[in-house]
Amino acid sequence: MIFAASIGGLELPVSNEVLGVAVFVVVLIVTYVVARVVARFVGEKVRQQHVRTELVVVTRRAVTALVIVIGIFLALGWAAQNANVTLFGLLLASVVAALGVQQLLQDYVSGYYVLLERHIRVGDRITFDSKTGMVTDVRLRVTLIKGDEGDMIVVPNSELFTKPVTVHGRQPPQAKTAPPT
Repeated sequence: MIFAASIGGLELPVSNEVLGVAVFVVVLIVTYVVARVVARFVGEKVRQQHVRTELVVVTRRAVTALVIVIGIFLALGWAAQNANVTLFGLLLASVVAALGVQQLLQDYVSGYYVLLERHIRVGDRITFDSKTGMVTDVRLRVTLIKGDEGDMIVVPNSELFTKPVTVHGRQPPQAKTAPPT
């Protein structure tokens, strides 16, 4: 099927391929704009939780990347006029991402929760895996601990979630009680 475009009285034939490329480009542009708006909204919601600034930035970037990847596959599906391309592309990308970066994603997700829940803070004295030291930095992927012997211990955050950690000298937060009604 060939469409025609009229420019100043001159009719130009437009093939399906050209139309597919045009739709692809338009969908990508719209996806980029939507990604920015959604990322800003989600970032603001995370910021309202009073978390560290780097956590807000990482959340916004992750949301932007996710929306753009979905948009690319939607654009490919529209350009090819086949929903199977979109579904297969999403499936393939998911499998590759899950297998290729499983441990790294586990560290980042665990770090996100370590930063969000604040059970371990900079300055805390902790015992982890039979080593005791002072927490010097809590990053998204790892936590840095200065050991009693002066050595720097780099602990992936996924291990802080799967193994017991003792935080010395700090009482656990008290449960909030509901106000009387």
